[in-house]
Amino acid sequence: MSEHNQKHLTLSNRTYIEQELLQKSTFSSIGEVLHKDPSTISKEVKRYSKTVPAKHSYKCNLCKHYKDCDLLSSELHCQSYHNRYCSFYCKRCYRRNPTNVCPYFLPYKCDKINKPPYVCNYCEDYKSCPLDKKIYDASYAQRQYEKNLYNSRKGINMTPEELQELNDLISPLILKGQPLSHIFAVHADEIPVCRRTLYNYLDQRVFQARNIDLPRRVRYKKRKKKSEPRKNKNLQQVYRNKRTYVDFERFMEAHPDLDVVEMDTVKGGRDKGKYLLTLLFRSCSFMIVILMPDCTQRSVIKAINDLTEVLGIRTFKKYFPVILTDNGSEFKNPWDIEKTESGTHRTYVFYCDPYVSNQKGRLEKNHEYIRYVIPKGRSMYRYTQDDINLMTSHINSTARDSLNGATPFDLAALLLDAKIPALAGQVRIPADDVCLKPSLIEDNVSKRNKASTEGGDING
Repeated sequence: MSEHNQKHLTLSNRTYIEQELLQKSTFSSIGEVLHKDPSTISKEVKRYSKTVPAKHSYKCNLCKHYKDCDLLSSELHCQSYHNRYCSFYCKRCYRRNPTNVCPYFLPYKCDKINKPPYVCNYCEDYKSCPLDKKIYDASYAQRQYEKNLYNSRKGINMTPEELQELNDLISPLILKGQPLSHIFAVHADEIPVCRRTLYNYLDQRVFQARNIDLPRRVRYKKRKKKSEPRKNKNLQQVYRNKRTYVDFERFMEAHPDLDVVEMDTVKGGRDKGKYLLTLLFRSCSFMIVILMPDCTQRSVIKAINDLTEVLGIRTFKKYFPVILTDNGSEFKNPWDIEKTESGTHRTYVFYCDPYVSNQKGRLEKNHEYIRYVIPKGRSMYRYTQDDINLMTSHINSTARDSLNGATPFDLAALLLDAKIPALAGQVRIPADDVCLKPSLIEDNVSKRNKASTEGGDING
């Protein structure tokens, strides 16, 4: 027999079972074709067969002796008004119920349904049988299966005590802004249900946290079509000469061992406030974020120069060999990015195609974590580099499905120099302390403002 599968029976499977029952096939032969154990087919037929009431049945034909019976109504003293003249056979009598007076009445029973295939689909006496029939009907079986499946998954399969214990574990973490991927990566052994079930519980409002507290509960609009490079005259600009995305792919084919760092900027509110320069290592999704006073070429070059000075030129050349960025005006000076102020070459800069952000999709995805803490439209003029380092530390301490449940910090410890996170001002955050809410840095800003106000009052 072929190897059995563990999938549920489908409507087509049930239709095949119904057809084979009409052909008097055995459960073994049916199971061999459907790759199911014969006991599975047997249980299916028993569980989902239905009872069909007999047609044209009356009392006497339920007697075991019906075919051979030749008793007359008068012989049984049925107390009919015309019994002395009655010449009706008992089994044909329509005035009284003969079974109430017949001492020879013995109920007819069919033993065929007590053994395989347990139904009457194949029976040759189907039309003449006076008994109720048991029939296996594929459509009826499918409806009953779907009903049972729905009922089995409805409700909560936990005791109130277990549910409260799960709530005490899950809700505080969700309210900190932690995604379920991070929670499951850290507490998989403590959570007795799968992630899909947990989403259902959140939809049913059985926890203190609600589904609206999940970071991605509000979905993006479905894109109509895949982004494609647009034809633009800017493609011939000087800064893109030998630095296009096609050139990047060719360069990486020739140097597959080099790491790639994706670079972009994040702006705050509409006013002229501070900006963020983001750098992400593709190999481990570890991100460095630098706060800039504005979004100009001068600020970007200064941030790169400062980072080179902090890490050292040798470390920078080793871990930032290739930088992939977009076509923003702040990045249109690749010559000063590629070389230090003294003229030492430190990296290669390449540009994505215009309007194709998915070419550096890892960084774009990481910007989503930034927006959990700094919502779009919020100005960053009150933030300091320490605030940004705190936010980035929490982001890099968040477990990801794309990293098989690991955090960027975990992979950075294996793939990057140990001094890079430390020199970038980042520290690993304990898993349960990870917070991806605006309160993470807003509380620091409030404390700093309060301290400065109190200091001003004292000096005054």
